[in-house]
Amino acid sequence: MNIILWVTQPSMLTIMKLPLRYTFAQKRISRLRSLPIMALLCSVMVLESCRQQPANEDVTPIQIGNPASTFDNTVALTWSDMTLRLIRNSPGFTPPVAARAIGYAGLTLYESVVTGIPTKRSMAGQLQGLVTLPQTDAKQTYNWALTANAAQAIVLKGLFANTTAAYKTKIDSVETVLYAKYKATDAAENDRSVAYGKSLGQAIFDWSTTDGGHEGYSRNFPADYKVPVGPGLWEPTENGRKIPMQPTWGRNRMMLATNSSLALPAILPYSTQITSAYFKQYQDVYNKNKTLTQAEKEIAIWWADDPSETFTPPGHSYNLTRIAIQTAKADLAKSAEALARVGIAVNDAFVCCWKAKYAYNNQRPYTYVRYFVDPTWVPFWPAPPFPGFASGHATQSAASATVLTDIFGANFAFTDDSHIGRVRDTKRNVDFKARSFKSFQESADESAYSRFLGGIHTKQDNDTGLIEGRKVGQNINSLGWNK
Repeated sequence: MNIILWVTQPSMLTIMKLPLRYTFAQKRISRLRSLPIMALLCSVMVLESCRQQPANEDVTPIQIGNPASTFDNTVALTWSDMTLRLIRNSPGFTPPVAARAIGYAGLTLYESVVTGIPTKRSMAGQLQGLVTLPQTDAKQTYNWALTANAAQAIVLKGLFANTTAAYKTKIDSVETVLYAKYKATDAAENDRSVAYGKSLGQAIFDWSTTDGGHEGYSRNFPADYKVPVGPGLWEPTENGRKIPMQPTWGRNRMMLATNSSLALPAILPYSTQITSAYFKQYQDVYNKNKTLTQAEKEIAIWWADDPSETFTPPGHSYNLTRIAIQTAKADLAKSAEALARVGIAVNDAFVCCWKAKYAYNNQRPYTYVRYFVDPTWVPFWPAPPFPGFASGHATQSAASATVLTDIFGANFAFTDDSHIGRVRDTKRNVDFKARSFKSFQESADESAYSRFLGGIHTKQDNDTGLIEGRKVGQNINSLGWNK
């Protein structure tokens, strides 16, 4: 038989198995040697059984086998790239819908390997409505690359159920190629790993269907929505949309209760007086748009992330995470945590932001400026079809930057090449040039500023978005990621 000895260390719980095969013949072993050992074992076992465990302590024994950190980042990078391609090529994946998909995809990656990361904890029991998840068998070994591969294939098929037949085939192809790359000689371990990954992916997808945003791609502009009318309220802009995008998205369940409880940010009181702070906000947008330099136009274009042309703003944040992973040469364990944190960040940031947008229904600069400053003005970039305050770009960029800084550091330099290869914007006479940053916060600030340069947002929209986004990210960093 085996005696199992639990030993608590500062950062983890380890398990030792000590074989004892005492027979009558073995009684000849010196009592001076065996009795003290047995007494020590019994004492430790009794003390450990009596010790009160903190309510939030993870007492799951460390998984047998190779940890997730021994695998490279290929699975994480390949599936995150596929997620971005699906967003770009599946109908209805507007920024809020895309952010939601990224949230569940990133979380699934993390949960599929977290048991193989001795120092990390699952998000089950920490996120709203996610009470439990399928468990591994602590007595068995798992191939974490295979569990992640299978889980991603399952959850993406669910999240992108409306994608094209060609992309459904691509999902299957990626899964097959990665399985062939990472399968081991132990067929039973391979099968066990795939089965666990599939069950995990399905469980997270099933949870996702209860958040209020399920199949949101089918109802971006609900015809039955009654648009509020009044001074300072949103009106259709140059795109002509009569119904604003996703007017009820702010009611969706956020992943964190702490993000759900954030108070609505304050907004400047509406005024048409030229001496008012409100008027100045819009006057500044107009004045800047008339004097844009070529460099400022490049900033505005780079961060525009038009859903019809790109993987959307939250996709840009997900891609920055991929760039950080490649720059840092992160392993599977660190890659999974980074993608999960950013996924949760963009998901909650968009719900939080949309709550404010439709609480205030604040008009865009396009509307206010044409009423009270210049009736012929057209902004450098067309205004999206939803209210202005606060900025979605600013909110989600700040949330993402906050969690990435916690993982990779405050002075992590990188080059954003997300849009290299895109055809020149001939209408605005601007090329897409890679941008380099000294930190994630610097990139978030530029993302927010780009909307002011584009004539889409006031400084109030951007400043508030950055503040609220940091709150969202800080709440995510405060989760119990570490044991």
